[in-house]
Amino acid sequence: MFSQAGFLGTEALLFLDIATVYFALLPIFLGISISYAIKKQYKKHFISQSIILAFTLILVIIFEIGVRLSGGFMEYAKSSSVSYDFLVIFLIVHIIIAIGSVGGWLYLYISAFKEYRKNGLENFSMKNHKKIGKSIFATLTLSSIMGVMIYIFLFVL
Repeated sequence: MFSQAGFLGTEALLFLDIATVYFALLPIFLGISISYAIKKQYKKHFISQSIILAFTLILVIIFEIGVRLSGGFMEYAKSSSVSYDFLVIFLIVHIIIAIGSVGGWLYLYISAFKEYRKNGLENFSMKNHKKIGKSIFATLTLSSIMGVMIYIFLFVL
C-alpha cells in the first residue's frame, strides 16, 4: 500500500489515492449522516457518525505513516509545477483547519456520547450540538477540499 502505484493515473502512491478519494467523498458521507439527525433518526445518526469518524481517523493514520515512509511532502513537492512557497503556506493552513475540525469533531462526538449515556436519547439535551455540528461540517468540508487541492497541486498540475 505504501509503495504501490495508485489507481487515479498520477504518480501518487496507492495510499494517497485512497485518502484523496475518501476525503473527496467525506462531505457526502457527513451529509447523509446529518440527514439522519434532521429526520430525527438519532440512532442512525450516531452509528453513522461513529463509523465515519473511526474510518477518518484510521485513514489519517495510514496517510501520515505513508507520507513519512515515502519521503514526505518535500519529496512530492519537487515534481510539482506549483510554487513551493505557495504549497507550504497552503499545506500549513490546511493542517491547521484539519486539526481544528477533527479536534472539534472528536469533542462534539465525545460530549454528545457522554450526554447520551447520562440522560438517554429521550432526554438528550445539547443546546449547541446543532450549531457546533454545522461548524464542524463546514470546516471538515473545507479541509477535504483543500486536501484534494493539495493532491491536484502535487500530482496533476
